[in-house]
Amino acid sequence: MHPFSYSSVNDAAAAVREQATHSHSTFIAGGTNLLDLMKENVARPAHLIGLNQLPLAFVEDTPEGGLRLGALATNANTAYHPEVEKRYPLLSQAILSGATAQLRNMATNGGNLMQRTRCYYFYDLTTPCNKREPGSGCSALGGFNRIHAILGASEQCIATHPSDMCVALTALDALVCVQGPQGERVLPFADFHRLPGSTPHQDNNLKPGELITALELPKQGFAQHYHYLKIRDRASYAFALVSIAAVLELDGDTITEARVALGGVAHKPWRERAAEELLIGQPTTEATFTKAASYLLRGARGYGHNDFKIELAKRGIVRALQQAAAEPRGPRALPWA
Repeated sequence: MHPFSYSSVNDAAAAVREQATHSHSTFIAGGTNLLDLMKENVARPAHLIGLNQLPLAFVEDTPEGGLRLGALATNANTAYHPEVEKRYPLLSQAILSGATAQLRNMATNGGNLMQRTRCYYFYDLTTPCNKREPGSGCSALGGFNRIHAILGASEQCIATHPSDMCVALTALDALVCVQGPQGERVLPFADFHRLPGSTPHQDNNLKPGELITALELPKQGFAQHYHYLKIRDRASYAFALVSIAAVLELDGDTITEARVALGGVAHKPWRERAAEELLIGQPTTEATFTKAASYLLRGARGYGHNDFKIELAKRGIVRALQQAAAEPRGPRALPWA
């Protein structure tokens, strides 16, 4: 591991100032991804700024009737929080499908947004990787690419974003609250992560020195008709080949509102509102769901080993929507339910 120095801060403004005084510095809280990257010498920060003393581990109501999740609340405490389980069960279900209980006890909400791809070549310093070393090439394009992107990729990078939590947050239209040298601002969750384009080393749209302080959930949580489906090689401690966050509002058997977000298929959680609009006013039938799934995957492209993911995603979307359309299951539905 590359040598580094360490300091701890106790408020967000101090964290922002501390980073400005140290070149090649980065924030650390749970460290469940960052420490792995440092051990593999993929990340080599010269200075770490500890955030765990910041008062950002809250879960609280917003004046608008939504919920505000502190950036330092752990994934476990968020998933099991009574208000999250009751009002945003999709989010609880998604979080509990990720990693292991031990990791969820350490990982923070802010860190979940910042985790990096699990592409084999990104972690292998002996291979070219534009995400790790811009301009060096993408080994996955002609290599073993079974877990890689089928949507939104570029000739520079076909890596995928690994988070389950972020897929649910995309479907729920969450907001990301950040603080930086220029003050505070709020980003729509859909605008937080980036597609690779020609700059795959840039995972998100944070400005230099900015720190995530909270996530805000809107009032509508789709607590009656929802499902998070994670398709993976084994039942635990595995990242998604394809995941689907699906929520519906129904009037009888007619769809009045729909959200569908995909994970494991792109450089960021993937959502397309035009596909959701195809569901509005339609009956909750397999034909309706199949039409929307085909539209959502119309631009998908495989790279050899991952060609199967296109059909897998289509079938997964249909299944997730069918589960969401079923009779309400209550707020404590578990990931495997």
